[in-house]
Amino acid sequence: MNVKELLATCRSEHRAVLATNFYNLETLTAVMKAAAETDSPALLQLTRSSIEYMGLRQAVSMARQAISDYGVRGWIHLDHGGSVELVERCLDAGFDSVMIDASERPFEENVETTRRVVEMARPYGVNVEAELGYVAKLGQQQGGGFTTADEAARFVSETGVDALAVAIGSSHGFYKEAPHLDIDRLREISAATPIPLVLHGSSGIPHDMVREAIANGIAKVNLATEIKDGFMRALKSVLLGSDEIDLRKVFPKAVEPVKEMLCEKYRMVGSAGK
Repeated sequence: MNVKELLATCRSEHRAVLATNFYNLETLTAVMKAAAETDSPALLQLTRSSIEYMGLRQAVSMARQAISDYGVRGWIHLDHGGSVELVERCLDAGFDSVMIDASERPFEENVETTRRVVEMARPYGVNVEAELGYVAKLGQQQGGGFTTADEAARFVSETGVDALAVAIGSSHGFYKEAPHLDIDRLREISAATPIPLVLHGSSGIPHDMVREAIANGIAKVNLATEIKDGFMRALKSVLLGSDEIDLRKVFPKAVEPVKEMLCEKYRMVGSAGK
């Protein structure tokens, strides 16, 4: 099964795949342990920053080896690819799915850029995700720029994209105010578009609200902030209570809390045992 087939199945069965970012060996280990424990598919995400930090080939090799070692069904996805050039590098590196994010550009430019990536990706047989609307990134203000059903239908038709990240009230990073997803808007978008929809910025959204979004068209739920925040909080706690200098003994202690959190998330999206 490839990513496009996975997302289509999730949409039809009203469940979602949890797409998890990883940043180093320890966060990757937490993801893989949780996926194995819950028997969930693992969609491993890398951003430009993580690729620059770990190196493209090394990050991909780590992910592929972990998928094999833990015996899980797994794929590698480019999260928020900000340029056609980065997407091309990831396609050549063997990614199973890529996201081109031109959402901050004018609609027509977003369409043109996304269509170009779709055409580029077809010979590779990979899934292509794009974003339409305003999903606030780290440091940006929330609110405004929600995706509309009419624009979504037009965007999908003109680009041929396989999955669409929509702006319905979520944002990246932690929320300063209680998040509220516009489920009515999501329902309209889902009815107007035949492809799986994606929820970015799920960290901090109540589980019941995420489940309601899944029931109304979301087939992929992205999780990043809670992973790195959980790891760093656990690591700081360990370091404050220890004089140990061997990172090989310290870092693994921060993996378990993240793994437990991820087990809950896999169950939340309905992917456990699927």
